[in-house]
Amino acid sequence: MQPTKIDRYLRIAICALTVALVFAIYSGIHEHVVMAGDSAPGFTITADNGSVVTLPQSWPWAPKFTGKLLVLNFWASWCPPCVEETPSLSRLASEFASKGVVVLAVSVDHDPKAYNAFLQKFQPAFLTARDLTLHEKYGTYMYPETYVISPDGKVLQKFAEGEDWSDPKITRYIASLLE
Repeated sequence: MQPTKIDRYLRIAICALTVALVFAIYSGIHEHVVMAGDSAPGFTITADNGSVVTLPQSWPWAPKFTGKLLVLNFWASWCPPCVEETPSLSRLASEFASKGVVVLAVSVDHDPKAYNAFLQKFQPAFLTARDLTLHEKYGTYMYPETYVISPDGKVLQKFAEGEDWSDPKITRYIASLLE
């Protein structure tokens, strides 16, 4: 049986629509990915200890955070690399807190019990918060992912996987940003 002209047009239309759909999905996912050199998307979040972190830092209601380098980490309790990097992220936070660095780790955990159990177990030495939408502003959907953000709101570096935050290369890099 030979395909008719209508069959051929339907096939072409279906292929065109499929390509358009794939392109729309790809563009939607990758359109908002924040990279080094970009301005960090603005937000205000209250950490578990009551501290408020706001970007851009020039907003008048963010005096505690003004002028600090922000290490913004997105993580989840069910993520093995997130678990692995937590102790070294705590060491980084402790080492650089007095030098003008704020480490904020934002969990994407849906389960507050899992989140709280993680915090109880690891007792991180940095600010923590649980937020289910902030990561979307950054285009972050794989964890952990960390952004080093300057006091003026520019993303200086993006780490798209777990890191050893006590690695001398990283600590030298952070120190160089404070000079």
